[in-house]
Amino acid sequence: MPERLPEGSRFGVLASGSGTNLQALLDAYPENLVVVAGDKKGAFAFERARRAGVPVEHVDPRGFARREDYDAELAERVAAHDVGLVVGAGYMRVLSRAFLERFPAVLNVHPSLLPRFRGLNAVGRALEAGCRETGVTVHLMVKEVDAGPIVAQERVVVEPGDTEESLLERLHPVEHRLLVGAVADYFWGRIGCET
Repeated sequence: MPERLPEGSRFGVLASGSGTNLQALLDAYPENLVVVAGDKKGAFAFERARRAGVPVEHVDPRGFARREDYDAELAERVAAHDVGLVVGAGYMRVLSRAFLERFPAVLNVHPSLLPRFRGLNAVGRALEAGCRETGVTVHLMVKEVDAGPIVAQERVVVEPGDTEESLLERLHPVEHRLLVGAVADYFWGRIGCET
């Protein structure tokens, strides 16, 4: 059972894909997750949000000449929901300062033991490198990709014969647990922006 958040805690989620991390957050904090935003109109994450009665903010990046302009509009849409935290849960765009500086904190989950395998295809690269273990990291987002202060991290053994699919199947529950815990830690003041 996840820990209850302090009265008045409100957060938003950025997502681009199927939204399994989003679902874990919806299940844990249905009263506190107040907006889901992102760049892909057809993302199943948006459908998950709608089913839960959470407002969706789709911002199409094709209408913007610069990444900063897109991020400023995305930030405006999310900020309109009066959030004290934003969580990147499978959001596949790099955020600029135009977004990051608008909020007290932005958390992100990444499927590796950062600082190893920053960026895309972390699971595939860990397998290609022959790693015996990988893991999950939750970190505070900064302008550099997957380079912010680490909030939570857990190792996961790479089994002989693992594929990306089989390894991801074991990583997902760890992502869900760590991300849910990190949101509680943030709102209860156990982590801060300078972690």
